[in-house]
Amino acid sequence: MHVTGNTNILFINPWIHDFAAYDFWIKPLGLLSIASLLRANNYNVALIDCLNPLHPQLAQEPGILLSKRKSSGHGKFPKAVIPKPEPLQHIPKRYHRYGITPRLFRQALDDHPRPSLVLVTSMMTYWYPGVFEAIRIVREALPGVPIVLGGNYVNLCPDHATASGADFTVQGAGEKVIPSLLRTILGRGDLSFMPDYKNLDTYPYPAFDLLDLKDQVPILTSRGCPYCCTYCASHLLNETFLRRDPGKVADEISYWHKRFGIRHFSFYDDALLVNPHEMIIPLLKEVIRQNRDCQFHCPNGMHLREITPEISKLMFRAGFKTIRFGFETSDENNQEKTGGKVNNAHFIQAVSYLKEAGYERSDIGIYILCGLPGQACREVRDTIEYVHAKGAKPVIAEYSPIPGTALWPEAVKSSRYDISSDPLFHNNSLLPCQGEALTFDMYNDLKSLTRTRSERQGMRSLP
Repeated sequence: MHVTGNTNILFINPWIHDFAAYDFWIKPLGLLSIASLLRANNYNVALIDCLNPLHPQLAQEPGILLSKRKSSGHGKFPKAVIPKPEPLQHIPKRYHRYGITPRLFRQALDDHPRPSLVLVTSMMTYWYPGVFEAIRIVREALPGVPIVLGGNYVNLCPDHATASGADFTVQGAGEKVIPSLLRTILGRGDLSFMPDYKNLDTYPYPAFDLLDLKDQVPILTSRGCPYCCTYCASHLLNETFLRRDPGKVADEISYWHKRFGIRHFSFYDDALLVNPHEMIIPLLKEVIRQNRDCQFHCPNGMHLREITPEISKLMFRAGFKTIRFGFETSDENNQEKTGGKVNNAHFIQAVSYLKEAGYERSDIGIYILCGLPGQACREVRDTIEYVHAKGAKPVIAEYSPIPGTALWPEAVKSSRYDISSDPLFHNNSLLPCQGEALTFDMYNDLKSLTRTRSERQGMRSLP
């Protein structure tokens, strides 16, 4: 089929199906970037966000628990209890669909002009049931319209994704495959504007205007990470480590602040602080110079080893409120085994610098990995106590096994689930690689241990 004139393309951010989900500044950044690129090439683009927490008709929908939002742009998703998938029937927890109802989704499909193409994204591998449901409903509502599925789930589990019901599944960066995809499906693919893949500053800003909820905007300063930690998929999802010009990043922050009055910005980067004189130092200085009433949030773990007195002071002055760091473990042998990106000396030094700059203990969130293959409760407990003792806030991050990472073969051997055949078993709520040395009872006590000592009265002793 050859298409002439403007073409309607519909983008869909699907539901999350899970035992638990929270909106830590989540936005479908990749999807909105592709939408912006196609709009720059005279395509008509539209978005249905199944995770929209502020849909105007949600309050009238039966069975929905409405969300509570924070002014800083994070909060709970609306949710409804749904049946658990068969492989998860044994889990004694309620399973939810997070986002709008299927009825509202169908209504949105009816309300939009019939598209020539539907593009669906995906995030966590174990969230694929929400992706499958969205594709099934699109197929029913828009028979004959081609459906394309991309995103992290497809990149990490390409064979499994072929069962999604999509006509095409695409791996890799969307902007690289979109021209050939358009030629194959629509008979046109010669785009008059294309970015330089090696220069992130040539990309148009993501199409955040398509979102109903504009309480915060995620800013991407780079793609990839120079480290290759054994549990992380960054090097699988990005061919190389690329960076933007810090001045251009500051310009984008200013643009969204002026256009929509955005005051809260989040950073999705895997390596925001790495080589600080290339990015974070000049960016912070420019943000301070512009003196806008903005706050910044870093829910993705930053690198402790890069923290200096200068960076700490600049971050505090610039309005970096939510700061989280990847520490993973205080066991020095396991620090080296998992990638060697940080050691205990880096941690102690960073906490000291951050406090000198004005941050409180409760501000300095330190991620600790829990549930690694073969990991014992004692290691996690010792790390929590270590973080407490050094004056920071421990935050447990449950391990999710990711296909293709260096730790994956060990995860396959240690897991009591068949994680190779069904991504549902990657769900960190299951602690899929826990064993006798770290039971669920122990895990629950570990979560209590992350609280201050005054909050932990009456908890059981840990082995």
